[in-house]
Amino acid sequence: MTVDSSLKDADHKMEQALVHMREDLSSVRTGRASGAVLTRIMVEYYGTPVALNQLASVNVPEPRLLVIQPFDKNSIPQIEKAIQQSDLGITPSNDGKVVRLAFPPLTEERRKELVKQTHHRAEEGRVAVRNVRRHAKDDMEKLEREHSISEDELSRGEKELQKLTDRYVAEIDEIQRHKESELMEV
Repeated sequence: MTVDSSLKDADHKMEQALVHMREDLSSVRTGRASGAVLTRIMVEYYGTPVALNQLASVNVPEPRLLVIQPFDKNSIPQIEKAIQQSDLGITPSNDGKVVRLAFPPLTEERRKELVKQTHHRAEEGRVAVRNVRRHAKDDMEKLEREHSISEDELSRGEKELQKLTDRYVAEIDEIQRHKESELMEV
């Protein structure tokens, strides 16, 4: 292993942490309807948990309405049950063919609660990036102790690693700011 391979590995892992955090934040519902809020919902379908997006198509005909059209009409009760058991806080309705989710406007209190959730999830993303940095730094220091790299290479590697970390943390901060402004928008 070299400093460059360690940096490349760290970059890849930080990117994965960013992608995970972005997906996590997309499931936090805003005042607008978005199919992304359903990505984490699993439906018990013939005894097997299946992702909702594999059982139905999701459309957004209006800003505050989601329409879920199951591929199998018999799965509607299971879909409704999974949505009710989720943390969405929305009661589904159906007409025998589709499931409708009407998103009520968010109260000021609920908005603040969701902003706190967003902040917490973004902090988890920053912690994940810093953990990757710590592991990569440990790997580089180990290489230096084993005399595989010089002190100068270690120093250069640590500086590059810090630049990488700063870049990903800044990206997380930007995603968080965007999500919070989306939440506070009335």
